[in-house]
Amino acid sequence: MPSYVVLIYLAAAMLFALSLKWLSTPRTARVGVLAGEIGMAAAIIATLFLPEVRHYQWILVAGLIGVIAAIPMALLVPMTAVPQQIAMFHAFGALAAALVGTAEYYAHGTALGTSTLIAIGFESLLGYLTFTGSIVAAGKLQELLPTAPMGYPLQNFVSIATLGASVIAGALVVVYPANALVFPIFIALCLLFGVLLIMPIGGGDMPTVIALLNSYAGLSASAMGFVINNKLLIIGGALEGSSGFILSMIMCKAMNRSFVNVLFGQVQAAKAQKADDIYGGNIKSVNAEEVAAILDGASRVVIVPGYGLAVAQAQHATGQLFQLLQARSVDVQFGIHPVAGRMPGHMNVLLAEADIPYDNLKEMDQINPEMENIDVAIVNGANDVVNPDARDNPNSPIAGMPIINVDKAGTVIVIKRSLSPGFAGIPNPLFAARNCLMYFSDGKKAMLDIIAELEKL
Repeated sequence: MPSYVVLIYLAAAMLFALSLKWLSTPRTARVGVLAGEIGMAAAIIATLFLPEVRHYQWILVAGLIGVIAAIPMALLVPMTAVPQQIAMFHAFGALAAALVGTAEYYAHGTALGTSTLIAIGFESLLGYLTFTGSIVAAGKLQELLPTAPMGYPLQNFVSIATLGASVIAGALVVVYPANALVFPIFIALCLLFGVLLIMPIGGGDMPTVIALLNSYAGLSASAMGFVINNKLLIIGGALEGSSGFILSMIMCKAMNRSFVNVLFGQVQAAKAQKADDIYGGNIKSVNAEEVAAILDGASRVVIVPGYGLAVAQAQHATGQLFQLLQARSVDVQFGIHPVAGRMPGHMNVLLAEADIPYDNLKEMDQINPEMENIDVAIVNGANDVVNPDARDNPNSPIAGMPIINVDKAGTVIVIKRSLSPGFAGIPNPLFAARNCLMYFSDGKKAMLDIIAELEKL
């Protein structure tokens, strides 16, 4: 490998590491994205100068196809569909790594050393299962597939047996690389295991699943680096794999969930109370004029966004309300639950798009101690992450999941289209609480109507 390529790879690896560091805080996130882009561009260009790279015409064709596919995805995919888009990115990235391993096997199978064949097996296993698993995750997020956990008899046995069969088939590929019949069976088992792994997991756990699939895709890329002897792929894949795994663990902790239970879809649906028993005669609804009057007398306000805000594309209207309240000397903060939305950091991305200052975004652990001193808490599109049953009812399906304690605020205003449950599929006693007022409306329209009424006061 030419020395200048080695130096560029080293610089790219440093940029990847710095990118992760800068992405860890909103203040430097934009710089982190830019650093990652520069590092990747440098790595691609340097790779094209390697002596073993030939047939540039095919590389150009593949690059053009990628650009043509990426531009409309970047421009046309709405913010509400970004989690699905991320899942598909993982799917195709993992598939690319798996196909490289497959190509290496069929091109040089019998001439490859044992260590390389092991790397191909590891790469293919993770790559193919991540491909089908990510497609299933995207289908659940898009609600093309059932979002509820899909358990079935002997679920764990079937999953473990499929994984075991995949590992055995991979081992046979290593021991008998000349047997061309084993590798297709190995691929089929890996693809099947990806479906079996993700299908039982409920939609509410998709943020954790996406982080986990990100980890698998990274590890697959790292294994590909061993196969084709590319150190930058090894480093970059390891960074992605470790960061995705750590994020998965953090999110499991945020949901008070066992990582193993999330991984294998072990969500035992405890018996929840009936909605009529909770809501019957206890729901108090308000309109925009009444909400504006309440906000007019408030000095401290917390806004808690959820997936409904993303669906309604209400982030910019929320930003306008934020600015209007601040102009009235109202202290406005945003309470961000770590698993609100459908992907890690979903709410942060939405609010950043609306130019909400980072200093006003407070994590759950930061905002909860202040909640008793908050005059008004506005919940826009969030449900399970503010459900007090998680805190107070040990028999609830979400018992133990940390929540934002909006029920401790002076007044709670919940903006929601209806009393329909969230992804957990259970009623929310918050809606019937003494200090809770329900504003039944689209999240964006509600915000705009509140702004219009508030400007009259």
